[in-house]
Amino acid sequence: MAAVLGVDWGATLAKLALRDPGGGIAFRVLPVDGSGGGLREDPGAARSALAEAGARRFGLTGGGAAMLARELGPDAVQVNEFAAWGAGAAAMLTELEAPPTQRHLLVSLGTGTSVLLVDGLSVTRVGGTALGGGTLLGLAAGLIGTTDFERIAALAQAGARREVDLLVSDIYAAGGIALAGDLTASNFGKLARRLAAGERAADADLAQAIVGMIAENVALLCASLAGAAQVTRIVFGGSTLRNNPVLSEMLTHYLRAYGRDPVFLPRGEFAGALGALLLASGDS
Repeated sequence: MAAVLGVDWGATLAKLALRDPGGGIAFRVLPVDGSGGGLREDPGAARSALAEAGARRFGLTGGGAAMLARELGPDAVQVNEFAAWGAGAAAMLTELEAPPTQRHLLVSLGTGTSVLLVDGLSVTRVGGTALGGGTLLGLAAGLIGTTDFERIAALAQAGARREVDLLVSDIYAAGGIALAGDLTASNFGKLARRLAAGERAADADLAQAIVGMIAENVALLCASLAGAAQVTRIVFGGSTLRNNPVLSEMLTHYLRAYGRDPVFLPRGEFAGALGALLLASGDS
């Protein structure tokens, strides 16, 4: 069996799934923007980076798939991104012992967020939002002064977003309105007031507020789309969830409150790459 490499080339990261001749699968991430060596702007460097994996066949998906296909030639197969995500997520759900026997939403939480409806072999995009990992890095760069994803996620774990966000309880006394007091009334609603008073918000509080804004809005969108599609299970993958427990916990909290069943894929950032590998190999 020749080694096969599945590649999901996104706006920020390239996710790789390599199956060796023995059938094992290894996963790897490459940065593709300028800070990672300029792979986006240098097709030759991208080709070399993939060739180092030693694969004889390539399954390609994502925004950079067409560029890579031109570089890699006849050994490369372009795979529809939605089909790749559906195939990869199905394999991961089976690994979780939660096989995809029901209609469900599949959410790719990457640089932005796409929501797919999976119905048997049919995978259709039903919505999305521009909020995602790109939002997280952009706001963190402006508010905290870092684009180090691991640091941002760690800060969010130590933060208290109520120091930055305006809550319902900050506006109404207990019993003054038929809403829970800990609901967010306005994301970052306290920040201007604090800055005007000469106070600097803690980096950890800002990080948690950024993650919270993304989680709330993604959860609300997914709950609405799930209701329209009459499904309960919502399956999540994507690089923004990688080593980001606060985001996973918040999504779980909000979606369960909406009566939905969130499932988080193991190594979910590689769902598209794994699907591209499987489809290029004819295994799905």
